[in-house]
Amino acid sequence: MPDLVPQHLRRLWSEEGIYPGAAVFDLFLGKAAVQPDQPAVFDDDGVTNYSQLREKALRLAAGLRGLGVRAGEVVACQLPNSALACAVELATAALGATVLPFPTGRGHRDVLSLLRRSGAVVTVIPARYGDVDLAATMAELRPELPHLRHVVVHGAEAPTTVDELLATEPADLDDLPSPDPDTAVRYLVSSGTESEPKIVAYSHNALIGGRGQFLKRLQRPGRPMRAMFLIPLGSSFGSCCTFGVLCALGGSLVLQRKFDPVQALRAIGEHRPTHLAGVPTMFQRMIGSPEFAGTDTSSLQALITGGSLIDPQTVDRCVADFGCTLINLYGSADGVNCHNGLDDPPHAAKTTVGVPNPSVCSIRIVDDSGADLPPGEVGEVLARGPMSPMCYVNAPELNERYRTPDGWARTGDLGVIDPVGRLRLSGRKRDIIIRGGSNISPAQVEGVIAAHPSVLSVACVPVPCPDLGQRIAACLVAVPGAAVPDVAELAEFLRVQGLEPRKFPEVLLEMDAFPLTPAGKVDKRALAQQATEVFTATRGDEPARV
Repeated sequence: MPDLVPQHLRRLWSEEGIYPGAAVFDLFLGKAAVQPDQPAVFDDDGVTNYSQLREKALRLAAGLRGLGVRAGEVVACQLPNSALACAVELATAALGATVLPFPTGRGHRDVLSLLRRSGAVVTVIPARYGDVDLAATMAELRPELPHLRHVVVHGAEAPTTVDELLATEPADLDDLPSPDPDTAVRYLVSSGTESEPKIVAYSHNALIGGRGQFLKRLQRPGRPMRAMFLIPLGSSFGSCCTFGVLCALGGSLVLQRKFDPVQALRAIGEHRPTHLAGVPTMFQRMIGSPEFAGTDTSSLQALITGGSLIDPQTVDRCVADFGCTLINLYGSADGVNCHNGLDDPPHAAKTTVGVPNPSVCSIRIVDDSGADLPPGEVGEVLARGPMSPMCYVNAPELNERYRTPDGWARTGDLGVIDPVGRLRLSGRKRDIIIRGGSNISPAQVEGVIAAHPSVLSVACVPVPCPDLGQRIAACLVAVPGAAVPDVAELAEFLRVQGLEPRKFPEVLLEMDAFPLTPAGKVDKRALAQQATEVFTATRGDEPARV
């Protein structure tokens, strides 16, 4: 697999001690050896210490090896947040294989794309997610996935189950491979603006020396990190959990299968986390819960918010109500990272994302030609550093589009370096909708809606929402003689087509024709303005004619 970052830089980061020069599972074994009884994961099933997690990982490694998994192959994992999900990641790494975690709840279109592009030979899934029979869905998809040899199911009878793997005798450490720390160990999923999700390859060194270094900067001396992650482990943000908090820091994780503000507050009181990571909407919902007033949040050193822009008012409220620092994180699966620090003045998180740290990720601001701009001028944000991933997986066209020849990530975001060196974001170049911290590609949603028999043309645009940041508005032109579906009818159609609910439009505009720019393209800016007016007036309950 190609590494787009120049090798002399990787070697330099190793010489400087930023990279550990060791495989992630070896680092985990080192932590487990010195602190076997320390809690590794608090989850909905109880507490798993380092020794118990080591045992689970070695049993799963033996079980996966029994299924034929070898070094260099890919194991996908769609389990909800739990110690078991962490153990699957560790077991895969122990075999020198690459793990591809992604959240439960993705539609079957995305699942098919991820498994096909990654070439996964095994996938580990829960039997059900809500009212969806994932095992049955996977059975339907398997004929389209020639690489997929086994589906391992948790929570129900199946030809291969997680319980069977856990019943395997633990793998002998002497029989495990010694992976090159510059080879891929984890694939991260990036929604981005493509019609299908992107997959980004990370090496052992980039995870520990990049994301691990980022976490170390947020840890107070003498107090190990106990991080409560409200977002899925299968997300880009969640990639900091197993290989970051556990393997790099030797800390603890507090995890819940699904975010619920009341249950999250109870977990804070019970497990006393030092850090709470989530998107702004989650913190808002927790503060708004009646349980909040009775919750002791004094253990918290910092809230870490990412995935969505946060407004100054929410920053102030979070700092005041939770009683700790708020870390405004700008990051992505593409290796981007910048954030304010634990001891920065409170105003830094309101309008900036902190000072770039070259030991994690350097930031450049460039013009349309790629030339560097001086501080104070707005341009596109480029990122490269020890955190940088190797490449996009099986997608040379994405490497060409989103990476420079010398490995810088083209973020598509606009930013400026202010007079004191902090990065201030100024907007986005890319066509993307951020709903509740989740990146949604309008192109993908448009492609599915376009298959509706009553829809002639479709364009999806964002409308602002105080709760979720943005919602999706679908502007529709009907087939002559037909009527566009209402919100409920369209949602049912999209569900059948395999699109996950978070991508369903909540505002519909029926139009005779789309406004066009002078160049003849659909004027999405004008559509967004019209959609916002409709949403404000009607809350999007029924299609509105424009």
